[in-house]
Order: sequence, then structure tokens, then C-alpha cells
Amino acid sequence: MKKIYNLAMVLLVGTMAMTSCEDDNESNPTLVQPTSFVLNNPVITGNLDLQKSTTVALTWSQPRPYNDFDTPVIPTYKVQISPTGNFNKEYDANLEDNTGADFFTLEETYNSGQNVELNVETIDRKLVQLCGWTDASQVPANLDLSIRVKAAIQDAGFHEYNPIYSNVVTLKTVPYYIELKPASPILWYFVGDCIGSSSWSNNADGVGTGLVPMFLVPNEEYDKATGAGLTSFTGYFPAGGQFKFVLTPGDWKTQLNYTNVKNPESYVLDLDGDNHNIGLADAGVYTIKIDTKTNDITIDKYTAEVNVYPQLCVAGTFNDWSDSDMTPVFTLDGAQNHIWSYVVNGGDKLKVKLPNDWGTNWGYKSGLAGEGDGDGNLVVPDGKYLFLFNDITGDYMLIEQTVNE
Repeated sequence: MKKIYNLAMVLLVGTMAMTSCEDDNESNPTLVQPTSFVLNNPVITGNLDLQKSTTVALTWSQPRPYNDFDTPVIPTYKVQISPTGNFNKEYDANLEDNTGADFFTLEETYNSGQNVELNVETIDRKLVQLCGWTDASQVPANLDLSIRVKAAIQDAGFHEYNPIYSNVVTLKTVPYYIELKPASPILWYFVGDCIGSSSWSNNADGVGTGLVPMFLVPNEEYDKATGAGLTSFTGYFPAGGQFKFVLTPGDWKTQLNYTNVKNPESYVLDLDGDNHNIGLADAGVYTIKIDTKTNDITIDKYTAEVNVYPQLCVAGTFNDWSDSDMTPVFTLDGAQNHIWSYVVNGGDKLKVKLPNDWGTNWGYKSGLAGEGDGDGNLVVPDGKYLFLFNDITGDYMLIEQTVNE
């Protein structure tokens, strides 16, 4: 990154640093500063209904290189959106007064303009913030959004240099009012030939079988506007097993794979050619973390002692504190299971325990979902949830389930 930082500083000082003289070596590299690039019109039929859609796709051309070295600096891209067609003052959620703000920048960053999927709920949430809508009556029936992309060099501290902008395209939308409560944390889901109980099964209703979510980190602060933050998973992986991550169950469009792994150790493998599936050279327990602010993945060996339980149970108010068997999630050949599932309802109090044995049990964990009572039980929030439990870390997840009326 030092090379990139130095180059960015050279670009920042402009042409003064590039003044030529007669005795310059003609072989010196010539820095090239592009001025623009092309954002393509999104392919949308009619108006995009922001309430009924999940993502919208964008593509743009790569600007000509920022230099003529053999390995040119690759810029970082961010998408900017304006409901007025102006890009004069950027909305800043950290400021109390955003008077005059007329556009916002999405937090996600990209290294190319191919197959970029924008989260539609995030766009609508930011529109509500920027426009100051306080109820549904203030939301227009239709709204043209002006979109452009910013490209800039980033140094190791994520400072931006020499930004340039694409052309502006128009996206016709149907916005809606969304209450500005904190966004749900972003979750990526494992899928692969060693994940859960169904190899490479990416079905919308497959969470807890072919899809396994990353777990929230206790007491981690997740961005209130986007839900971005640190997620973690500790579990057993067989040697050579392959997996990747999808953002939306049932949808293969938005993925993370080996190319997102930062500073991979020698035991982390890049498998299956162009698909870049992740694998581990050695069977064992690993801790995998995804920073959803950057989508960076880190993978480390877990060195503490691990118990393998043939069965775990839940006991609670719903079964008079008797034992109800939990379902092991990892059941494929060669699996060593440490993730368990059970469906729970709002108001249930529960603990996880060994069958016929209260000597080892787990209850509420501070900083995760639900509440704790005076006896250390987890009190489930209103609703119906798939309860996923990790017997290595004691962490749990509550995945809300659709309730048919």
C-alpha cells in the first residue's frame, strides 16, 4: 500500500511535480490522470418499485489507467444518488444539520463496474433520510433518481485522492416510506459441498440446511443506516471442502469468495478455477470473520479445545423445562457438527443443555438478540424464529420466520 499512497500523493500535487526539463530520462513513467468514465443506463422495464424489489444492477466502464505502469493503480468506486438531479452538497448522517444536502453516497465500495448490485432498501432508507419524510403522505408516487459513480485512489487509511465522476443516468422509481429504525445487520450465508445438510443448496427457504449464516458478534456496533459491521463463525471444515458466501438466500448474483480473503494463510485454498471457491487444506476448526463494511474475509485456525456433542436439547417454558432435541445442522459426510437449530416463539424462555443433564448448559448471552431474565434464560422477542446455536462459542442467532396468517 505504500506504493499506492506515494502515487496518490504525487497525483495530488498535480502538474507541478510533473514539470519536465531537458535532461529528464525519457524512460521515466508518465502519470495519466483520467477525467471521466461511462456509467451505462440500467436495464429496467417501467418504474423500479423500491418496496417490491431487492436489488438493482449497474455497470460502468473502467477508466483509462491512472498511470502507465505495468500494474496500474485500480481506483475505488462508490455510487452517488440524487433525487433532485444536483450533486452540490452530500448528505452526512453524522451531522445534525443537513440543510441544502441534495445527494447521498452509498457506503459500499467496488473495484470494478461489472455486475454491481445495489441494495434497494438501503437506497429507499437514505432517500427518507435525505428528503426528511416523516410519514407516507410525504412520499411522491414516482421519483426520478439521478445516479453517478465516483472513482478515486484510496491510500491505506482510506483517504481519497483525485476523484473523477461518471456521467449521470436516470432511474425511474416508486419510493415508499420506511420507518427510520436501525437497519438489520448484514448477514452473508455459507453455501458449499461441506455446508449444512445439503451440498450447494441455495434455496430461499434453506437457512439452517444448505445455507448457514455468519453469526453476529456480541456487543459489536452495527451501522444504524446500513447494518454493516463484523460477523464471525467458528466451526469444523473438512480438508478440501469447498464453500463461498451469498448475500440473499436463493440468489446467486451477489457472492463473496476466495478473492475477498485478505492475506490468506497457506492453508486457505482457492478452488474450482473461475469460481474461486474457498477451501481449507487441513481438516479442523476455524474462525471465519467477514467485515461487512468492506466485505473482507479473514480465516484463522481455532486452537482451543473443542467438545463434540452427539446431541443437545432446549428446555424452556414451552416444554415445562423438559428436554426437546435440537437438530444438528452439519450432517454431510465427514461433518463434525457444532451448529444446532430449533424453532422458538416470542415470549419463550429457554436454555440449551445436554440431554438429562443440567451440568452443562447455555442461556442468554449479553450483546446478542433477546433479553435475559434473572435465571440467565434467553427470553425470545415477539415473533417466530429459527434459533441457531454454536456449541463452541456459546453464540446464537435468531432468524425471523414468516408467519402465515
